[in-house]
Amino acid sequence: MANQTSTVVAQDVSSPATSLIQVSAALCVIIILILGIAWFAKRFGFTPRHSNARGLKVTASVTVGQREKVVIVDVENARLVLGVTATQITHLHTLPPAIPDEEETHADGSPAPRKPQSFQDALKTILKRQGKQ
Repeated sequence: MANQTSTVVAQDVSSPATSLIQVSAALCVIIILILGIAWFAKRFGFTPRHSNARGLKVTASVTVGQREKVVIVDVENARLVLGVTATQITHLHTLPPAIPDEEETHADGSPAPRKPQSFQDALKTILKRQGKQ
């Protein structure tokens, strides 16, 4: 008698649910990878941090409504108080350029870096100046 060997071939029985799980998992991995690369680029400075507007610097800002702000912008030889909304920018007042304090100097006479003024203090200064005029 001859020995007969039979081989059983296992067939992969895949249901639509397992295919859906595999596709969903791959999509989640790709999305997480994209978010991780974006975070890495932002964290380590691969994205621009400064705007292209040279000579402009927002010194102070306060939100006065849901989409409204009042900002103080330093320009070359003046400071502008601007009202900013979602649709327009309105010039509210022009201030003289900021004068560096004489007290804030190093021992060698060079000026020390200026501490940023809070918006509240800047607004109080503006209101005091307008009251005296």
